[in-house]
Amino acid sequence: MASSKEKDKFEKIRERIKDFPTGPGLYFMKGAGDKVLYIGKAKSLRSRVASYFQPGSDLVASRGPKIVEMIGKVETVDFVETPNEVDAVLKEARLIKDVRPPYNTELVDDKTFPYLEITTGEDFPGVYITRKPQPRGSRLFGPFTNAKDLRAVLVVLQKIFKFRTCKLAISEDDPKRRFFRPCLLYSIKQCVAPCGARIEKSEYKKIVTDLTKFLRSKRSTVLRRLRKQMAEASGALEYEKAAMFRDRIRLIERLDRRGTPEEDVQPEVFAGDPTEALVQLRDMLERPEPVRIIEGIDIANIAGAEAVGSLVKFIDGKPFKSGYRRFKIKTVEGIDDYAMIAEVVKRRYKYALRGEELWPDLVLIDGGLGHLRAAETAFQEMTVSAGEAGGRDQSPPELKIAAIAKKEEDIYLQGSSAPVKLSAHSPARKLLQYVRDEAHRFAQHYHHILRGKKMLGERP
Repeated sequence: MASSKEKDKFEKIRERIKDFPTGPGLYFMKGAGDKVLYIGKAKSLRSRVASYFQPGSDLVASRGPKIVEMIGKVETVDFVETPNEVDAVLKEARLIKDVRPPYNTELVDDKTFPYLEITTGEDFPGVYITRKPQPRGSRLFGPFTNAKDLRAVLVVLQKIFKFRTCKLAISEDDPKRRFFRPCLLYSIKQCVAPCGARIEKSEYKKIVTDLTKFLRSKRSTVLRRLRKQMAEASGALEYEKAAMFRDRIRLIERLDRRGTPEEDVQPEVFAGDPTEALVQLRDMLERPEPVRIIEGIDIANIAGAEAVGSLVKFIDGKPFKSGYRRFKIKTVEGIDDYAMIAEVVKRRYKYALRGEELWPDLVLIDGGLGHLRAAETAFQEMTVSAGEAGGRDQSPPELKIAAIAKKEEDIYLQGSSAPVKLSAHSPARKLLQYVRDEAHRFAQHYHHILRGKKMLGERP
């Protein structure tokens, strides 16, 4: 039986929901302290969110006991509109991975959306569906929200363009190609068989160019041809054939149910093997022990008003999402990145100073020499304050602090003013860039998606 206080709370929430749009988007169930408890997507935000708060509705039967428990903790609800349902699906998945709301049980693992990849760095590029693209030398489309549709449309596209989907290493200069027997796809005219030297490199390149244009464009020419073929088949009473063309049209139209690699970032997709990077990093930092725990810190001004610090944790070179944190800046007025970094450092590592948490092996700051010095000073002040207060100094002898600046990608290490310059292909540099970029993305993500809505909710 709901108390009078709960009834008043739910009535306020129902009034709030009346202002929700009827289009697609994301909704946020928020508890005490503005903490996000649950993130969901909806075709119609108003009707979907209202269904949670209908008087007399049996949520236990329709949604389950966990949702009933969550609704009891909800203090308010919020939303973000999206241009379409696809955008809502992709943004929901990203936010759940980043924020990790306690009542979202799906999409919190490392499962990702697939891409369509064209290996443009090869003599005869292949076209593949992949969740793990090549680090370079390929063109990506997606991510796509429906892997089943993508697999089906790839078959249709191959019938039209006749590109290869095999994993063979095919070189234009390989004389043995002339003696190679192509697979069945060549016999059924679904591939031009570059493996068997049935096509010149220049001709095949035109196929790939046409395919790329098709994927980037509205595909009107192909769709117009298919609709004409469907109409002709229907007029000839060849209904099965007409249905085949209809299905192809629907699949090709679903190519638009995708995001872009730039806007819908899936950073876990592009993570490489960190083994070599960690060894190189240990040598660079002159540590006797392996570098196991790296924490990255960045600062962002959300919509130019609300400053937030982000902290990401990597263990053995891979993201540890449960260790991610956001900090609303509380003590700094105006835009002062150095002071904000100092605040985040002191708030994050006060527990380690007390011996209540493990120290990381490396703290990486997003910035240059000045940002590094701000972090160094903050650590020194913490140690001095602990000593003056009679506390036990828990500052670890092997803690290292570094900073990596954007554009020049110079790496600064504590105790030195000269930057360390590593090659663009250095595994250690790539790992530090990954940590830095992940901290930056984690800090900025709400700014890009929530467009200034104050929905951060600091994670303790």
